[in-house]
Amino acid sequence: MPHTPHDIFQRSSAPVTIDENLCIADKGCTVCVDVCPLDLLAIDVTKGKAYMQFDECWYCMPCERDCPTGAVKVDIPYLLR
Repeated sequence: MPHTPHDIFQRSSAPVTIDENLCIADKGCTVCVDVCPLDLLAIDVTKGKAYMQFDECWYCMPCERDCPTGAVKVDIPYLLR
């Protein structure tokens, strides 16, 4: 069974993770996508959920802070805390 880049990225240790059970992008929410200054987040139109499409995060946190359901989590590396 072939895997899409989205499937493979979801299994990696990405700095930004989206809890698909809490994400309401399927209801029209795009807050995390809109606030990311690097345009790292996108909406998977087939699933109706947000995901991190590139691993270039600056850990600036607006995606986590502004998410209305708390679906977005940013894992800040230990040395940057």
